[in-house]
Amino acid sequence: MHEETLILIEVGALLLLLSFAGRFAAWIGQSPIPFYMSIGLLFGAGGFIGLDSSRPFFQTGSEIGVVLLLLMLGLEYSPTELVGNLKRSAISGLWDALLNAIPGAVFGLLMGWGWVGALVMAGVTWVSSSGVIAKVLTDLGRLGNRETPTVLSILVIEDLAMAFYLPVLSAVVIGASLVQGAITVAVAIGSVLVILLVALRFGKRISRVFSAEHKESLVIGVLGLAMLIAGVAAAVQVSSAVGAFLVGIAISGQVAQNAEKLLQPLRDLFAAIFFVFFGLSTDARDIPVVILPALALAVVTMSAKVATGYIAARRAGIGRPGRWRAGFALTPRGEFSIIIAAMAVSAGVNPLIGPLAATYMLITVIAGPVLARLTDTRLFKDRMRGASTTAIPVVNQGR
Repeated sequence: MHEETLILIEVGALLLLLSFAGRFAAWIGQSPIPFYMSIGLLFGAGGFIGLDSSRPFFQTGSEIGVVLLLLMLGLEYSPTELVGNLKRSAISGLWDALLNAIPGAVFGLLMGWGWVGALVMAGVTWVSSSGVIAKVLTDLGRLGNRETPTVLSILVIEDLAMAFYLPVLSAVVIGASLVQGAITVAVAIGSVLVILLVALRFGKRISRVFSAEHKESLVIGVLGLAMLIAGVAAAVQVSSAVGAFLVGIAISGQVAQNAEKLLQPLRDLFAAIFFVFFGLSTDARDIPVVILPALALAVVTMSAKVATGYIAARRAGIGRPGRWRAGFALTPRGEFSIIIAAMAVSAGVNPLIGPLAATYMLITVIAGPVLARLTDTRLFKDRMRGASTTAIPVVNQGR
């Protein structure tokens, strides 16, 4: 059988299975993300049936999925809103780094991986998954919630921080000299500043390049620009997610509104592929070896993320339900955890870092969307009402 025929069969069968999984998730009132991840795990290296022929397709599709998820998020906000949120969330970003990077570093030291392993694990546990969180917020209809800008600000701060962290980590794990590492970091920082400056100053001019009325050229053009900038960003050691997000920020007005509507079906398709590929990339046979350490690490750092979101939302003046929604939304880790672990394994830091990071990421990605829905349950709402009632002082009306 020809290779092209096998690709069509594998991709078609898996997409059909994802469709059934999505309908089942909607029927029971859950996010489809854990189901997509589980399906990918079943057909990964240690699963029942390997999808060798279609793997390159899913890998490329997953990268497009991240670009679309972050592009669509960027289209929701203006450059002024972005800068304002970043200023307001700077302190929260610092708390985020302290609460979530330190547990990972301590874990790496306890595992005996030395200070390099500690630096690796600090990054693995620090950064939330922009792709997963974007999908969760969309599925739950929370893009317009008051706490969502705070959540997005923390994600952007984390992604921008990766522009500094990844070059440093790369220089450390390969044993680069101080001069080489400094040059790499300088290039990354300069690239981020240029992209951000263009988005803020020339956003309206960029929007005029596209026609809001011509649907075909609008979809092709906006997606093409987002992929181009994401690729350039990745080439200079900056997160492709940051590039795609800033393109969305730069596009405004009717062009942004029409592009958002037209790109939504594409986002849903490639977002599903993005989550499936995470599962495909994990060898299920490695999970039993690292499941307990990964589970313990997940419990500690997911709790730390809840605290991060709660503190950030409280600083933004958001009520208690919104604080909990922000905290639970931030719990999933994802693409950066895998990228960081892969860099460490390829450099020979420790082979166990790869499967542990993948298992840790899977736990948080499966548990995160479930936790995010807790705030919609009747029990949670009743408790919030009870807490509010208790907080109201009782006035003595008698004498």
